[in-house]
Amino acid sequence: MDSVAPSLSNEGFETFQGIASVDGFSNRMKEDNTILVYEENGKVKGVIELKEGRHVAMLFVVPDFQERGVGRALVSAITPYTRAETITVSASLNSIPAYFRYGFICAGDPDEKSGLKYQPMELELNK
Repeated sequence: MDSVAPSLSNEGFETFQGIASVDGFSNRMKEDNTILVYEENGKVKGVIELKEGRHVAMLFVVPDFQERGVGRALVSAITPYTRAETITVSASLNSIPAYFRYGFICAGDPDEKSGLKYQPMELELNK
């Protein structure tokens, strides 16, 4: 919340709060989603969620662990769970540089849904 909330409208904050809540994760774990975490010393430092084997629904790394390879490790770890030749993501605008570093490219114009502004991006896999 600390990393994302300041950049959101009230509607976006409420949307994100529901998505990132314990109940939100719990409900999505019952769906066709794969969720992996990166831990260090028993503490979660990052999380990635792959929806329907093709879409990164969430990727977060705690601020102190950003730019240390955690995000790249999570993206690499999720690829065996993919069921498509292309992984998509609706990247928050402040996360675009990170997704570029992971090999994603822009796939359309920025957009907004439920108060969340995002850039459609995709990553072609070499399966």
